[in-house]
Amino acid sequence: MERTTIDLWVGIFVALGVAALLGLAMKVGNLTTASIGETYTVSANFENIGGLKPRAPVKSAGVVVGRVADITFDPATFEAVVSLSVDKRYSFPKDTFANIYTAGLLGEQYIGLEAGGDEAALKNGDKISQTQDAVILEKMISQFLFSKASEETKDSAPSKASGSSESTKIDDDALGANPLDAL
Repeated sequence: MERTTIDLWVGIFVALGVAALLGLAMKVGNLTTASIGETYTVSANFENIGGLKPRAPVKSAGVVVGRVADITFDPATFEAVVSLSVDKRYSFPKDTFANIYTAGLLGEQYIGLEAGGDEAALKNGDKISQTQDAVILEKMISQFLFSKASEETKDSAPSKASGSSESTKIDDDALGANPLDAL
């Protein structure tokens, strides 16, 4: 092959690689999805939204039904106020639950709507009152470790038994009794 042909193919592969990286960046940034049609806006308050960002998807049964429009902080209640733009094609009952979930390997967070059983539907400007905060992995790990540490200190607390033979028996039980001691 000529040198110019090799240079041309290298250039094509580099251009394809750059295009693939650009597409991946747009996908991660939620910029690839087309805008939804006419929407109505509802809000929901959360104590902790984790890494939720504006333009994050709003899903119901795994289907994108809207987007997070805005996130603000309410200084009166010390909660995050999340405004959701929901496609007008989808009507949700007033007792709908709004949960923050994490999806994918990159940890994208989104709002999941679970419909309730109320006959009245949410309208523009309504507020979803039943919410569940984001699960914070660090918080769960620390709670687990704290509970395990408290179990360990509870189990290893010394007994106030009288006599040294009782103390030795407790130590043997904790360390595993030697089967030869019975002989």
